[in-house]
Amino acid sequence: MKFFDRDKEIAFLRQVRKQSAHVAQFTVITGRRRIGKTSLVLKAYGEPEVIYFFVARKTEPELCQDFTQELETKLGLPVLATPDKFVTLFEYLMKLSHTRPLTLFIDEFQEFLRVNKSVYWDMQRIWDLNKDGAQMNLIVCGSVNTLMNRLFRDNKQPLYGRQTQFMKLGAFAPSVLKEILRIYQANYSSDDLLALYIFTGGVAKYVQQLIDNGVTTKDAMCRYMVEPASYFLPEGKAMLIEEFGKDYTTYFSILSLIARGHNKRADIENMLKVEVGGYLTRLETEYELIVKARPLLEKSLTKNVRYHLNDNFLIFWFRFIYKYGYMLEVGANKKLLDIIQRDYDTFSGLMLERYFRDEMIAEGRYTRIGGWWDRKGENEIDLIGMDELEHTIDFYEVKRQRKEYDEEALRRKADKFLTLHPELGGYQFAVHGLSMEDM
Repeated sequence: MKFFDRDKEIAFLRQVRKQSAHVAQFTVITGRRRIGKTSLVLKAYGEPEVIYFFVARKTEPELCQDFTQELETKLGLPVLATPDKFVTLFEYLMKLSHTRPLTLFIDEFQEFLRVNKSVYWDMQRIWDLNKDGAQMNLIVCGSVNTLMNRLFRDNKQPLYGRQTQFMKLGAFAPSVLKEILRIYQANYSSDDLLALYIFTGGVAKYVQQLIDNGVTTKDAMCRYMVEPASYFLPEGKAMLIEEFGKDYTTYFSILSLIARGHNKRADIENMLKVEVGGYLTRLETEYELIVKARPLLEKSLTKNVRYHLNDNFLIFWFRFIYKYGYMLEVGANKKLLDIIQRDYDTFSGLMLERYFRDEMIAEGRYTRIGGWWDRKGENEIDLIGMDELEHTIDFYEVKRQRKEYDEEALRRKADKFLTLHPELGGYQFAVHGLSMEDM
């Protein structure tokens, strides 16, 4: 699959490189696993121009041997002796950058925690001593968000405050998914587009996996997700165990319940028979896997709260792969496919609302976007878009089929919302139905 999107990010990284000719730059790139961090950096700068250090799970002397070979190849300078410590190579490059511009990219940076934790203290010391006058463009990234955030945002960590830029790489917007399908499946349907959005969430590696295997229709995607050799079957567990470590069981149970629609704290605690407040807080703030949703313009921070997974692939994985994993253990992959196909219309209908929300956000269409529901659970509005500059409000009901849209019912709900918020009396409002036809 060809490289898509990331024009703004590439332009930003190239501007940072220009700045590094005058002031040393230290850029931290985060983002969920498979989002395309490595590809972005190499695309922005060109692989031959980047000194690329990948922190594999090896001993420090073995890593230094790999890094030394990279230096000799990229710099054309012989390194007389291979050091045993990474700090020796880093100090060498920082001093060398006083005489020539350098771009150093350290990938899977958090893995130094396994190799030698003192690396971070050594880097702090060397950076502080050598950054003045250095023409160093240093980029680090990692696939374990929690560890990367801790390394640079915890004031107890040695590298806290040393970064000059912090970039969080997000998923492809719906418009990019459309562009990809136009190239690889010119006659794609709305169902094909929605399936690509559901199964990948716009994660670059997942999209590439489907495209490179010629899987571009909804039915083909459904089949591919559960094939015995599917890339996606072990992906959820592999991704999250690295984040959670040994304490993953309770986290998995909570995420599984949320993915299946049990999105209130009380419901989760009743089903698990355990207090989950601390887990929910960490999932939201530390792991960034869930979001705490409140009705639009709700003043209370604690009442009427719902939790949602913010990763499309994980919603699907927990809803089907994790829940029915016992089927896979006995080779009943076809039975699981039958379940996915049986539940697909209902499941995709719920995900369609997320699609339109993401589309609105990517387009910058409104100043506020959210949903609304009353405390009794009697009235709910799928999407509300507010423009506080134009003083307009759009109310949306999302259905797979346009014929299912009930305009009068939505108007009644909109009236109830506006009654609760008299401060919006000067706003003009409209109601709309959104369906697969509007994708």
